[in-house]
Amino acid sequence: MGKVSKADKKIAYDQKLCQLLDDYTQVLVSAADNVGSNQLQNIRHGLRGDSVILMGKNTMMKRSIRMHSEKTGNKAYLNLIPLLVGNVGLIFTKGDLKEVSEEVAKYKVGAPARVGLVAPVDVVVPPGNTGLDPSQTSFFQVLNIPTKINKGTVEIITLSSSSRRETSPEVLDLTEEDLIEKFALGVSMVTSLALAIHYPTIAAAPHMLINGYKNALSIAVATDYTFPLADKVKEYLADPSKFAVAAPVAAAASGGAPAAAAAAPVEEKKEEEAEASDDDMGFGLFD
Repeated sequence: MGKVSKADKKIAYDQKLCQLLDDYTQVLVSAADNVGSNQLQNIRHGLRGDSVILMGKNTMMKRSIRMHSEKTGNKAYLNLIPLLVGNVGLIFTKGDLKEVSEEVAKYKVGAPARVGLVAPVDVVVPPGNTGLDPSQTSFFQVLNIPTKINKGTVEIITLSSSSRRETSPEVLDLTEEDLIEKFALGVSMVTSLALAIHYPTIAAAPHMLINGYKNALSIAVATDYTFPLADKVKEYLADPSKFAVAAPVAAAASGGAPAAAAAAPVEEKKEEEAEASDDDMGFGLFD
C-alpha cells in the first residue's frame, strides 16, 4: 500500500470534520496545551459512546468549517472560528455538555512549569528576595519582571502578574437548581424595583393589580360604595356569626367532634373577629 500524500490527508480530514458537523449539533472547544498522548487516549476512552474528539491544525479546521457553512448554508458553526486559537481540540457530543465537561476534567493532571509555557491560571510573583544568583536575571528579563541585585542575589522590585490566556467555561458547572435560583432572584429584584418606582412590568403586574384591588376594597368597606367582590366582605363584617355557623356543621359531617363541643360563644368574639377580618381575606385591607 502506497504512502498517503498530504493532499489526500487534507481531503480525508475535511470530509471527517464536515461529517461531524452534519451529525452533531453540540461542540465543546477544549484547550489541549500540555496534554500527552496517553492522557488524550484516556479521555477518548472515557467519552466513548456519544462523543468524538477531533484534533488538528487550526487553519485546516477553520477552512473546513467555512466550506461546510457555504455548502450547507448553516452559519451557526462559524461561531467556532474565533475560538480556534492556540492548541485546541473539538469535542462533538450528543450528550449533556455539563456531564461531558466533568468527564474530561477527570483526566486533568498536574505538570511542572517549563520555559515558554502559558499558565492555565493567574500567576502572581510577589516582590522580595528570590535567593537566586545574579546569573539568573535573564530569566526574569524575558518575563518583563523588574529586578535588582541585592547582597549577591536577585530581588524582585515590584509585584508582577501574568494573566491566564483562557478562562474556564464555569457556566457548565451550573445546575438547574442554580439557574432557577438565579432566575428567581432576578425576578424578585425586578419586581421590587418596579413596585418602588411604580413602573409596570410583567413581573410586577400581578402585585400592582392585587394592590389596586385592595385599595378599592378598602374604599368600599369604609364607604357606601360597593362592587360584587366587596359584597361578601361587607356581609362578613356586618354579621360574622353567619360564617361561623358553617364550621361545626362541616366538622360534624366529616366525623369530627360534636357540634356542641366545637361551637364557641359568638357574641364575645365579634369585636376580635371584626379586627382580624382583613387577614381572613388573605391580605391587609389598608396596606
